[in-house]
Parts: sequence; C-alpha cells; structure tokens
Amino acid sequence: MFRFNKPRIANFRTDYANATDFCDVFNTNTKQLYLLAFLLTANHKEPERSFVSTVEEAFKKQAVFEEWAQSWVKRRLIVNAIKIVSPASARNGQQRDLWITGQSQRQRECEIDTVTNMAAFERFVFVMSILEPYSHWECSLLLGCGMNKVAQARIGALRQLADLAALFPRGGRLPLRRLGLSGQGSAVRPHKQGNDFGYQE
Repeated sequence: MFRFNKPRIANFRTDYANATDFCDVFNTNTKQLYLLAFLLTANHKEPERSFVSTVEEAFKKQAVFEEWAQSWVKRRLIVNAIKIVSPASARNGQQRDLWITGQSQRQRECEIDTVTNMAAFERFVFVMSILEPYSHWECSLLLGCGMNKVAQARIGALRQLADLAALFPRGGRLPLRRLGLSGQGSAVRPHKQGNDFGYQE
C-alpha cells in the first residue's frame, strides 16, 4: 500500500591529509612555524622540540581533512609548546634568547623580542589570541584556565605593546604583520580611551 522511497543521499568524497600534504605544509611554512614556536617558547632550543613532536604526530595516522592540515599543524605546535613551557606555572626566570644573537641595543627593541620578553602566560595569550587569532574560549581550553584570566593577560600584553608604540611616530602602527605568522595578523594602533589604552586591530 505504501511505497517505500529510498532516500537520496548525496555522494561526496572526504579527502584526508596524507604524508605528502603534511610535507607540503612543513616545507612551505618552515620559517613561520619556527617563528611561532620561538615566540611561544622564547628561546632557540625549545622550538626544535615542539617542531619535532609536531612532525612525528603529523606522520602518524591522523584523520585530518586535507584543507585543515595547516591549521592542524599550527594547533599541535602550540599544544606541544604549552606542554614544554607550562605557561600557567612558568616563572619569569625562564631562559630567553634574542631572535638574532648579538644584535644591537636598538634592534633588541624589535617586535619579536618585545613579545618574548613578556611573562610566559601573557606571551602565550598574546600570540594565540592576537597573532593567530584564537578566541578567549579556545585559549582557555588549551591553557587550562578561565576566560577571565585570558582576557586579563591579553590586556596586560597589549599594555606592554603600548610602551613599544611610544618608539614610533605619533599615529604610527606596530607592524605586527612583519612577524609573518599568518595573513590574518594585523598592525595594531594604540588610541586613547579615557584613562586607559585601547587597541584597534
């Protein structure tokens, strides 16, 4: 009496990233990935550990969509850096390196060294929430803390950048694009809001 109609199911193919796809990500973005790891760990020793751990994970069997390979690699690099540094409990006495060894005092005031001189937790929040950028919720999950703590650390990091902004001509921008982490990174221009500094991205 009732006619059974077989539902039409759309046929689609989901391609997962393979070893070649991950190789392309690492080969194309080597400098950016190393810089990301350096900004998080603040020295030249730990980025190698983060990088190697990420490579090893990538070449294990991973169910990662091909289009997500690059973002997956960045996320795992951040997670591995968190494991190495433990930013929530890291002390300010952590060993820090200059981005370029032996650079002059003026060059030490470059954007990269300003970021790596931040306290570990503020540095992680800054890199993750502004340079990548992750939401406060994503940062709180990865760092194992509340969103309020993330928001406070972000404000603290931006206030430190306000000191760097004083070195630039009035109305100038902090050239965060030069950090080269992603095409989404933007310059930051300090502007006055009441008695505090706000930031326009």
